[in-house]
Amino acid sequence: MWKKIVLSIIGILLIGSGWMAYLINNEFEKLESDNPNVWEDAIRQFEVEDKSTNYPKDAVLFVGSSSIRFWNTLKEDMAPIPVIKRGFGGAKLNDVIHFADRIIFPYQPKKIVLFAGTNDLSGRPNDKTPEQILADFVKLIDKIHRELPKTEIYYLPITPTNSRWEIWPQAKKANQLIQTYAQKYAFIHFIETSNYFINKQGKLIDNYLWFDGIHLNTKGYQLWTKLIKEKIQFQGKNAL
Repeated sequence: MWKKIVLSIIGILLIGSGWMAYLINNEFEKLESDNPNVWEDAIRQFEVEDKSTNYPKDAVLFVGSSSIRFWNTLKEDMAPIPVIKRGFGGAKLNDVIHFADRIIFPYQPKKIVLFAGTNDLSGRPNDKTPEQILADFVKLIDKIHRELPKTEIYYLPITPTNSRWEIWPQAKKANQLIQTYAQKYAFIHFIETSNYFINKQGKLIDNYLWFDGIHLNTKGYQLWTKLIKEKIQFQGKNAL
């Protein structure tokens, strides 16, 4: 469903452009692929950027899928907390695992904000089960913790959206499994967000979403900013 919605919107904007239609189709092929190497160009672009940029040692690394990538006001929103943004395409948990050596470890971050998992369960024929998503999450956390044992990880769970509402029960279960796992470890912090997107009647509150029904709008990013800052600053005080 999500593919049809986004394709129709982009199609309206780009009618008559065969080349752009090709690029759009190519992008969706990447989204539906389980091969991490489809994102190689994006990762190489990060590496080019790294050559000309000096990052603060205390920067918070934001890594994950397109909701991180499209967060154009991240630096301003998180100020005075310095940030590094490493969101790419329709990244899945396994994609982040695959590229961790290139988009996480080089920065030696003390704190990581992670948003990945939503594209593992998006209405595709090869969607993963909640249990498989948990397994990939654990694999990623283990890899990070072995390399960066003092790093705190802040997880943004799968967001309920109207474009993927029919699979929300599975996404909700995946979130619950990850939250239960995170509660076992002091260095993993689960940032609850779904309560802000669903009202008391169990219906979706979509005023935090962009018109595609998937990504956050300005108000949505303001919500993320508030929740992340509260969590990071609270943990920071506890560490003193």
